[in-house]
Amino acid sequence: MKLSTKGRYGLKAMFELSLNQESGPVPLKYIAKKQSISDQYLEQIFSSLKKSGLVKSVRGAQGGYLLAKEPKDITVGDILVVLEGPVSLSDCVLDEDICENSDVCVTKVVWERMKKGIEDVIHSITLQDMINDYNKNKLENDITNLIIK
Repeated sequence: MKLSTKGRYGLKAMFELSLNQESGPVPLKYIAKKQSISDQYLEQIFSSLKKSGLVKSVRGAQGGYLLAKEPKDITVGDILVVLEGPVSLSDCVLDEDICENSDVCVTKVVWERMKKGIEDVIHSITLQDMINDYNKNKLENDITNLIIK
């Protein structure tokens, strides 16, 4: 299983947006530059995120995007499901009619358990958790650099 660039870039962009949330609306150009993502691709991603209610836009010279909720209230799963669709390791987990052996399939149980495990993880990590991890790592790096100098 592999996430597409849409999911990976979308999560990175939402993280960047959450880091800068206190400064007001964040222009897409700023996020694109900070995360090395094309402006046009980011516009497509943010269109989906806006439709889903995860971000809101502000027009004008000082415009840009804001999170629609607090970082603690947006999970990695919220973002990935909007951009990638539901977690699925096998089509039979999403649609039982695909396989005539769905009722007795031993591997389907494995796929369902794996799906649940992935969902549990992605829905347990919030943007605030990512910010906290980033700040902790940054602080540790700053301390290490001070000690080395």
